Amino acid sequence: MLRAVIFDVDFTLAKPGPDLGPEGYRRLGLRYGLDLDPARYEDARAAAVGELKRHPELDHDEEIWVLFTERIIRGMGGTGDTYACAVEMERAWTRSAHFELYEDALPVLDDLRVRGLRLGLLSNSSRDLDEFVAHHGLTVDAVLTSRTHGKTKPHETIFRALLERLDVAPQEAAMVGDTIEDDVEGARAVGMRAVLVDREGRYPDVAEKLDDLLALPGALGLR
Repeated sequence: MLRAVIFDVDFTLAKPGPDLGPEGYRRLGLRYGLDLDPARYEDARAAAVGELKRHPELDHDEEIWVLFTERIIRGMGGTGDTYACAVEMERAWTRSAHFELYEDALPVLDDLRVRGLRLGLLSNSSRDLDEFVAHHGLTVDAVLTSRTHGKTKPHETIFRALLERLDVAPQEAAMVGDTIEDDVEGARAVGMRAVLVDREGRYPDVAEKLDDLLALPGALGLR
């Protein structure tokens, strides 16, 4: 029996706002004497994703994301103090006000709560999720970040730690997220159900996925 649903945060429940996008990079770059071209952001980010390497033990390592962001800055044409700019941009990603909830997030969370399900948030992030929950008016039963736990998804211990906080067994919970390796495969490896949400069409060859959260209750067999 399903007793709990755990959600990834970024690109599942919330999306980065303008301060974290191309124009945000341009404005921040000016403060560091960098001339960044917003038109080059998408290609720069795609290249940075292609070069991204995890910590070999899946430890939470903030330096990985600073270097990832610095690659984007350089890809946008930045030359000079790109590292300091990257550090500042990474700090911006920890601020809840820089994110916007998707329109379907609150209605679906409310729907699941009315059905008596426990709700959790699990994120590879340095963000304060308790503050995020308060800022965006969410009601959940437990939250956990990789910074707090020490390991990142898909490491099995971060899933088990949140399941313990929710007081449910793996087979009683479902994970909902936007990445196959971190969210879907990570959850299934510990015995949970998993649902992929592909809002941006990143996985065109995957048949079993949702375009948004509106169909989630049906995908979980709730209606």
